[in-house]
Amino acid sequence: MSMNKQVSTLVIAALLATGATTTFAHENGARDERRTEMFAELDTNGDGSVSAEEFANRATPFARADADGDGFLTAEEIAAMGQERSAQRAERMIARFDTNEDGKISEEEMTSRRDPARMFERLDANDDGVVSADEFADARMGKQGGKRGGHSGSKRHGDR
Repeated sequence: MSMNKQVSTLVIAALLATGATTTFAHENGARDERRTEMFAELDTNGDGSVSAEEFANRATPFARADADGDGFLTAEEIAAMGQERSAQRAERMIARFDTNEDGKISEEEMTSRRDPARMFERLDANDDGVVSADEFADARMGKQGGKRGGHSGSKRHGDR
């Protein structure tokens, strides 16, 4: 058996042992399901394809929220839209973390995907072994430091 095949076999065995393939397949299944639902919404005549006209006439977010079709959004319609989005987020979270597929997330399932060392490494943009207040603030504000792009602070990735 060649070295590449041995490495591939070991990687596959490790993935199977950790259940990563189940999670990956479950997440992809949820994505596929969402894509199927979106396509069905676009395919208004149900012929299995979306014409340019169907695509151009797709419902806007406003139209989807306007449940009674009167051209106005009431507080109830806006609240319902928020509840729907919240429910969708919850479903995606279950699909992402529920490794045993029981429809619930245990603390173990939730924390098993987090690697504190990796998280710290991302925060420590200049690799000096500590996270400064600026690095922490940049990460919280979505300004990924040296690990994912340019660092907005005075130090750059690799500087000490």
